[in-house]
Amino acid sequence: MKKFGFTLAEVLITLGIIGIVAALTIPTLVANYQNKAWNTSASVFERKLEEALKTMNTQQVLAGYSNTADFVSALGKYFKITKVCANDDILSCFEDKVFWGAENEEVDMSKIKNAKNFGQEDWDTETIGVQFANGTTGLIAYNPECKEQPFTNQFNGTSCLAILYDTTGFKTPNTQQKDLRSINVLSLGGSNCAFEINGTCFTAPITTTPLTHNECIARQSQLGIKNCRDGDDDYWGGAVKSCGGVSKMPTQAQLNDIANYVYNTSGISGYESGLTLDYDKVAELGLTASSGSTFSIWSGEEVSRYNAFYRIFAPNNTEWGEGGRYANNLVFCIGD
Repeated sequence: MKKFGFTLAEVLITLGIIGIVAALTIPTLVANYQNKAWNTSASVFERKLEEALKTMNTQQVLAGYSNTADFVSALGKYFKITKVCANDDILSCFEDKVFWGAENEEVDMSKIKNAKNFGQEDWDTETIGVQFANGTTGLIAYNPECKEQPFTNQFNGTSCLAILYDTTGFKTPNTQQKDLRSINVLSLGGSNCAFEINGTCFTAPITTTPLTHNECIARQSQLGIKNCRDGDDDYWGGAVKSCGGVSKMPTQAQLNDIANYVYNTSGISGYESGLTLDYDKVAELGLTASSGSTFSIWSGEEVSRYNAFYRIFAPNNTEWGEGGRYANNLVFCIGD
């Protein structure tokens, strides 16, 4: 009776093939796992932060601070903070160097002392270092123009602060859109280019504080706004202010480019269905939208004193909205 088996050469060849396949696939699998872990951590952190800010808003303890230190002290009662580092000692709470922007530029964090270093030129408040109970580290600057809306469930409060946070604490890689994330940080260390698509540089997403009617009238010419909304909750006007003018807002064509990127397609111009939103790519843009969620981004194109254009990004379709300027949408500004 004949016995069949593998020769030593065949076994070695098979093991070699398995080794090659493993060498090619394991790094990708590990990278994908890390990205999903960072994205999940960021989503959980921002959801808990939003819940804390909503509670502060309801209890009317969110607005009215003249400095970041007082705001952080109040925030600690609603979101567990284990350590606070004063403005002159922020590196006790945060990494000394991070990598930021489309080119991963190295930033010396010892120079990030105030809101201006986050690109928030008008806030005039200091940065404070924090460590949260879940291990996340962060630098926070408070927006003294923060407004409370205690009687609406739509308010989230994130326009009241700019925060740079690291989901892994002091562990590497300390790199933007990996473990390093932000809310309302327009620039860092001179770079405000968070990502680039088709040669256009965009900032990280910004949650805006609405303009009042009087604020709009006062800044109308400076910002390039044609018409001021009658009400005091002009979020489109607030987006224009955050970007520094209509000319720094994305056009419809540029938002179409972003749509093509996150849906892994081409040719998007108006309404498109039958798509699949790539939430990993959404995370690359600095958004922490969870799988299945929908978000909207303002364009710089104004319709009337009541409406402006924005693009809606849904799980399986995207379209233009000609919506009310009272909508609390996000904005990507055009970077340098």
